[in-house]
Amino acid sequence: MRTSYRDIFLLSCCQGLLLTNAAGLISMNGLVGYALTDQKAFATLGVTTYVLGSAVSTMPLSLWMAKVGRRAGFMTGALVNVSGCALGAFALWQRSFALYCLATAVIGIYNAVGLQYRFAAAEVAAPAEKAKAISLVLAGGIAGGFLGPESIKVSRDWFTTPFLGSFLALAIYALVALAVQSRVHVPPPPQEERGGGGRRLSTIVRQPVFIVAVLAGALGYGVMNLLMTATPIAMDFCSHPFAAVALVIEWHVVGMFAPGFVTGSLIKRFGVLNIILAGVLLMAGCVAIALTGNTVAHFLAALVLVGIGWNFLYTGGTTLLTDAYTPVERARTQGINDFILFATMAVSSVSSGALVSTAGWETMNEAALPVLALIGAGALWLARIRRRGSTTAVAD
Repeated sequence: MRTSYRDIFLLSCCQGLLLTNAAGLISMNGLVGYALTDQKAFATLGVTTYVLGSAVSTMPLSLWMAKVGRRAGFMTGALVNVSGCALGAFALWQRSFALYCLATAVIGIYNAVGLQYRFAAAEVAAPAEKAKAISLVLAGGIAGGFLGPESIKVSRDWFTTPFLGSFLALAIYALVALAVQSRVHVPPPPQEERGGGGRRLSTIVRQPVFIVAVLAGALGYGVMNLLMTATPIAMDFCSHPFAAVALVIEWHVVGMFAPGFVTGSLIKRFGVLNIILAGVLLMAGCVAIALTGNTVAHFLAALVLVGIGWNFLYTGGTTLLTDAYTPVERARTQGINDFILFATMAVSSVSSGALVSTAGWETMNEAALPVLALIGAGALWLARIRRRGSTTAVAD
């Protein structure tokens, strides 16, 4: 099979539009929640419901795309997002925190669909180019790092209700994504996948390669989400203006996706487990910076580092996951992986507002260290298993 760089480019554009929505929503979520609810510890609940919407829909959508194909699934997600943005605008107009959380849950369905772009990239790439294809598609998110927060900053005052116009802007981006998705060509799912089959899911998830893929992808995402979600509130506590918040979120998203231009090549050269370990060290560096000060420069440097670390962990975890299943088992394995990922994000996002409001920014950063240690231990465990297997093969 030859790599389709045309489809990788289109998927990368879709990723950029997806992250425009995600980064835009994240940049305003804490502030919107803080304004709509009297219970300030729940100010980030909108991110939690966003993640829960993704989690609940992940497995059904993955199985559905196995039947109807990637393109139909992607386009459905964009249309769902438009309806979620409309509901979000209505919630702000009504000043209803409950409706706002429902709206972000609906928008989360689009995010669940969009995270399948990376798997689609692997499906249009030659086997030796999978890691590169995945990382290039993720690199498309760099555009969202700027477009999302900047669009929110420009559109927040389009109407008398702050941020109502921002939902209109996000809906427009979803319609653009719909047009791009209509041009994507991904090989149809094999007949065997449509009908089920393969090993039992319990057997698949017990594989060391699956366990470490989930540790890197889900826990890495959870740590990143914990820190990113709390950043706008922490910066507001430090009396930094919204323009500074937007700047930090922009460069955080750049840190998340710009490495995608080289992460695949780094994995090919140094090995996926070494890149995962490098991601752990980068995230630990973020914590070290966050503990030394609370200026805009400290927030900026910490969030850039956690973004780069996330890229290494997420790309590495996704690459590992492709070794955990056969084509027949693809939809179920990808679905359960992303369900675990979103469940972890839900826990981190609901914890984020409470931790930063009660324990403080520094304590929340310290809480990330044991999680990072677990990811690193998992990577070292799998490396040892592989070395042992290689030694056994040579001896035989």
